[in-house]
Amino acid sequence: MEQKQYKRKIYLEDKPRSEAREEILAAFALTPEIEYISVVEALGRVTAEPIFARVSMPHYHASAMDGIAVIAESTYQAHEQNPLYLKKGLEFSFVDTGNAIPSPFNAVIMIEHVHVVDEDTIEIIEPATPWQHIRPIGEDIVQEEMLFPQGHILRPADLGVLLAAQQLVIPVVKKPVVTIIPTGNELVEADSELASGKIIEFNGTVFSGFIKEWGGEPKLHSIVKDEPEKIKKVLLEAAETSDIIVINAGSSAGRKDFTVHIIGEIGEVFTHGVAARPGKPTVLGKINGKIVVGVPGYPVSAYLALGWFVQPLVCKYLGIPVPKRQTVTVKLGRRIVSSMGAEDFVRMNIGYVDGQFIANPLTRAAGVTMSFVRADGLLIVPPNVIGYEQGDLAEVELLRPLEEIKNAIVFCGSHDLTIDLLSSELKRARTEMKIVSSHVGSMAGIMAIRKGEAHVAGIHLLDPSTKQYNVSYVRKILAGQDVVLYPFLKRKQGWILPKGNPLEIESVTDLVRKNANFVNRQKGAGTRILFDLLLEEAGLSSEEITGYDREMFSHLAVAAEVKGDSCGAGLGIYPAAKAMGLAFVPVADEEYDLVMTRSFYESESGKQLLKIIQSDAFRKQVEKIGGYQVVENAVLKSLAEEVK
Repeated sequence: MEQKQYKRKIYLEDKPRSEAREEILAAFALTPEIEYISVVEALGRVTAEPIFARVSMPHYHASAMDGIAVIAESTYQAHEQNPLYLKKGLEFSFVDTGNAIPSPFNAVIMIEHVHVVDEDTIEIIEPATPWQHIRPIGEDIVQEEMLFPQGHILRPADLGVLLAAQQLVIPVVKKPVVTIIPTGNELVEADSELASGKIIEFNGTVFSGFIKEWGGEPKLHSIVKDEPEKIKKVLLEAAETSDIIVINAGSSAGRKDFTVHIIGEIGEVFTHGVAARPGKPTVLGKINGKIVVGVPGYPVSAYLALGWFVQPLVCKYLGIPVPKRQTVTVKLGRRIVSSMGAEDFVRMNIGYVDGQFIANPLTRAAGVTMSFVRADGLLIVPPNVIGYEQGDLAEVELLRPLEEIKNAIVFCGSHDLTIDLLSSELKRARTEMKIVSSHVGSMAGIMAIRKGEAHVAGIHLLDPSTKQYNVSYVRKILAGQDVVLYPFLKRKQGWILPKGNPLEIESVTDLVRKNANFVNRQKGAGTRILFDLLLEEAGLSSEEITGYDREMFSHLAVAAEVKGDSCGAGLGIYPAAKAMGLAFVPVADEEYDLVMTRSFYESESGKQLLKIIQSDAFRKQVEKIGGYQVVENAVLKSLAEEVK
């Protein structure tokens, strides 16, 4: 059968996100279904109707204390100088907390205020008042009172109230079924053998997690190939069996992006393209009365679009408001540029330094999943704003609890594999603490300390004139600031090369002689400074190095690039080469130090950090990696020439 040809649609709309959302919410007209479930299974479910108490709690007059039940009026004469003696059965009865008050008694005297004369006689010296220490019928719950309205999300204590009121089975809103359809010829399951051009399908599992979190019932379909008839068949089936449909990928304007055409053919398209970045190529439509949301294939774009359009649909079905994220005002550590006409959603790292929230943007590439995982918040740049300057204040929506952000140690500077180990050990010792690291290079790390935007910076800067590491840079850049330079690691820098070193690279001149594809570090990185020194000593220029301008922001990123190129080469640390199974030719032993303000160094957090660094557990983990040595019994490096 000949496959129908669809004309490529290159144009995407710039419809405002709020307008697109309101349009599909208005078109989402399903009547929520009701189901009856046991209260003990109802945590987190949404009540479908008002729920009323079947009985009162307590349903009898109950003693609120251990003591004696008495007739209050018969005790009015009791006084220290006129003790009153009461007989068991006739004038009092022993009761415990929760016991029913026997008739005709109407008050309870605490046992601590009673003197037992014998087993049938007690003495009191204070009168009781009517109904003292008695829980009346319905003190907590009155029969027939409304316990919860419809649209209430049931919490643990709510379940107790329902059971106490003898509500055992209750009406809740059925979870809306959301069918998730991953599409793409390049997709494979996570347990498949990987080959070039094949991508593991993981968005569907992430979508399912979001849907569950929002109160829906995800139904993840198997991968569907980029064949229009197959996609059409699956969409029509989903429209019969689900309340909302999410189709992943194929929403843009590429050669095999069929989603918008198919939805238009078998249903109605409301929107193709929203004025937001990332997430612009989103499709919103309707098939046989069911809303379908086509989200982009890039993970970050997809996650954002899912929150913009699917979460409101789930909440509307359940009859609950869309939760709002907590916000915080931050100082921006770097300039952020945006374009007019579209909202920009910038993932941010947030740190709490010297009483101020400092935020820096993570990569804005829509396909970098870890940027979303690592993000502490989202900066939403409005469509009429072209960006923010460094140092501006802005409001950020939080993706993590504020306390978690406040307790984090902000680490900035050169990338090193041991920082993750350090964070893990820190969290093991203090569960509320962790390290948030930003791999921006040694120079940028020092600048972050200078501007008060980080607690600690990791640096390995070789001074070409003195061949000394770090001290001269700290003296110059942080002159006048009270900082300390803490010796942390000795580590090996060298050539990272494909397994077996096929080009036989031994020196920087070999890079030119063998025309190797070099992978460099970013400007300001200590490794970049070392490489430039090697070039200078060899009498070479950067123009002679193929790939000199190809920059990576971590040693692992350099190693990953080299691994994929038989003619590749990079300069980096031994553990990165080892992690990728690559060859390593040593070039230099270097000193990787930590610079921090003296106030942080002397703080409880600083002391805890250094305690972990000097611990046997951390040292053993570092030594296990290879190519490292933790500086034992470290003594602060002298900054005596620093201008005070």
